[in-house]
Formats: sequence, structure tokens, C-alpha cells
Amino acid sequence: MTIGITEPDKSKESLVQQIIRVTPEIAETFLSRTSVNRRLDRGQVKALSETILRGEWKLTHQGIAFDEDGALLDGQHRLHAIIEAKTPVDILVFNGLPRDVFPVLDTGKRRSAADTLLSTGAKYLTLLSSTIRHVILFNTMPNDSWSRSRAHVSNDRILAAFNGDKDRYGEAVAIGRGLSKHLFASQTAAAVGFFLTTEVAPAANVDEWISGLKSGASLDPGDARLALREVPWETQKRGTRRRMGMRDQVAIYIKAWNAWVEPEKASELRLRRLRKGEKMPRPVDVKFDR
Repeated sequence: MTIGITEPDKSKESLVQQIIRVTPEIAETFLSRTSVNRRLDRGQVKALSETILRGEWKLTHQGIAFDEDGALLDGQHRLHAIIEAKTPVDILVFNGLPRDVFPVLDTGKRRSAADTLLSTGAKYLTLLSSTIRHVILFNTMPNDSWSRSRAHVSNDRILAAFNGDKDRYGEAVAIGRGLSKHLFASQTAAAVGFFLTTEVAPAANVDEWISGLKSGASLDPGDARLALREVPWETQKRGTRRRMGMRDQVAIYIKAWNAWVEPEKASELRLRRLRKGEKMPRPVDVKFDR
């Protein structure tokens, strides 16, 4: 269903722009007109379909494009996402583009999450956006890979999460920058670990936890904070050295936290990469003063 239409440019009367409510059935029809297109990225399709299902889809200048012969030039991922989501959305559709524009479609620099956060006045935008993204991934797909397009988190979602908890995200970034100097973890992993664990703990406990991690002074040999400080940046595997992935780093931080707030389980502490099939640990809820 066409819900709007612009007047065509008189100098290019063959180019028509329409806002169309694209249903899964219409998407199937549009895809049948594909002649030349990019390789389909299933992860990107899934990310877009989840955006639609969460109600986060927005009408923008990016849409569907057909050439002067009616062949689909751009938009296959959006169309596949509509089909997967089984939900219609409004899209700007262009008809009549010259076929020779295909090589330059989507070659511009995409707006990053850090760019989206620029208007908030927050500091350390790259670290902030990465922290928010990985907190969202922890909450939505803790036991799946946090890399590649399947783990995409939209800029709108990151901005909404920041606006919902500005102070705590700002504190997490500041703490993460400081903690990473004393731990194996990256600034992002330390910030994510801090954010997730402080959701379930009073501030007094957190101060003691952070001070011990930073100084390491007077910590007993069995103290989880000392164990966390001693985790190496890199691990040996098949003759090469590689840094731990983000999920592993966050998991190790949480495991150490859990052993610290439940010292009776400290003897079970194993600060290592997640094994195949091992689930991401959840922070222990602390409701008492140490």
C-alpha cells in the first residue's frame, strides 16, 4: 500500500520515489526482481528482523531501489528481514535508478553508535557505546557469540539504554578505564563487568571490591580479587598467544566477583575461558554489608 509519494524530479522523470508499506508478500515479489545484488548476510537479516519485531524500525532515506528495467539494486537484506519478521514496515522505494549506480551503493561511512551518542555530551563515546552494546548482549544473548553481524545492536537501542541509565553507564566507563590498568581485561570488559555486578550490590561493597583490585595490598592468597589481578592478558594455545574475547573477559570478571561475595565457594574458583557449552555466569545478588 502506497501511503505517500513525492513529485518526480522533472529533469529525471523516470525516477519515482514512494513510501510503501512493504508486507512479507510484497517483499517476496520485490526479491523476485533481483538480478545483481550483494551476497546475503544472514546475520544482518536476523539483526534487522529483530529490530522490526522490537518495534524499533524507523522510516529513513535508506530503502529499496530498482533500476530503470525494474531489477532490484538495493535493499535485499531489508526485504528478507521483513519476510523473517512476518511484519510489514514502511520503506522508501526508488524506481528508475540508472543501473550503473550499483557499485557505489552503501559505500559511504556508516554512522557509528559513538556518533549517535555525540549529542548527549557524554565522555569517552567509543568506550561508552561499546560498554552499552555488550551489556545489552549479556542480557539478550549471554550464551551466544558476541561477534559478527548476528550480535549487531542498533544505534537507537544503544542510545535508549544510555538515556535510561546515564549515571551508571558514566560511572562504569570511568571505573573501567581505571580498572583495566590493573587487570587482564580491556576497558570495555572491565566497564561491563562493573556495570553488571553493581546492579546487584550496594555501593559500600563495591568500594571495597574496587580498591582491592586496584591496589592488591594486603589481600589474602585466597582472595578472589588477587586471583583476578593475576589472570594474564594472553593465553597460550597451539604455539601462539592471543587475547581473550569479550565474553571470556566478562565471564571471568563475574566469576571472581561471585567468589568474592560468596567466599565459601572461593575454592571452586577457576578463572579461565568459557569452555564449549559453558553458560555465562550471572552476578550474585548481594543484600548485606560485608
